[in-house]
Amino acid sequence: MIWHKQWIFGNWKMNGNQADNAALLQGLRSVSHDNAHIGIATPFPYLSQAVQVLADSPIWVGSQDCSQFAEKGAYTGEVSATMLKDCGANFVLIGHSERRTYFNEQNQILRKKIDNALANDLIPILCVGETLEQRQSGQEMAVVAEQLAVLQGLSVNHIAVAYEPVWAIGTGVVANAEQIAAMHAFIHKEILSIMGENVTIRTLYGGSVNANNAADILSIDKVNGALVGGASLKADAFSAIIANAQTE
Repeated sequence: MIWHKQWIFGNWKMNGNQADNAALLQGLRSVSHDNAHIGIATPFPYLSQAVQVLADSPIWVGSQDCSQFAEKGAYTGEVSATMLKDCGANFVLIGHSERRTYFNEQNQILRKKIDNALANDLIPILCVGETLEQRQSGQEMAVVAEQLAVLQGLSVNHIAVAYEPVWAIGTGVVANAEQIAAMHAFIHKEILSIMGENVTIRTLYGGSVNANNAADILSIDKVNGALVGGASLKADAFSAIIANAQTE
């Protein structure tokens, strides 16, 4: 059952072309994934390509964002959750730090996106995390708690959250084991407080995860997987991370 496996999800961000995508996706089809649930978040133009290549595969395909607008209409440039589902998506990233930073997305907008995803049977993966300044000033827990507050009143039995310290995304810097363990334990406790003791939680760590550090990260208590950036663009590197997933 996917909710009791470690999730190894790749976020391609604004990368890819059809030829390279095809080779990467074909490579992933042959990866052993007994202990892992695998997903790929592609740019919008490549979603259908990924769905087609990965047809009949247990690998999920998802989007890096969806619109806050639920209904079709005059929203130039927007892509709705309904459209994503129609194209074969399984999940969507919500609130990635790059969306928060570059597009000033706050909880009010993010909650609309979460609701739209759920209404279309997409699994939302809520991304949370603090900046370096916030951590250095001791605000990291308060910041993440405020970001998790978007889940208030949500009636679901399962929830997936990716903890990505902003200062570790794409920098080569990785939070140490104590920092990761403390934050993941806090996220679990906070979600249970918000949503009730019976909710099943997947918390993924993201932030410069690679083949060399994946085993150590995935062995940390309450780390239920990884959200992988640059390393997910290379089949061998991503496969090596997947190989470190652990049965729970």
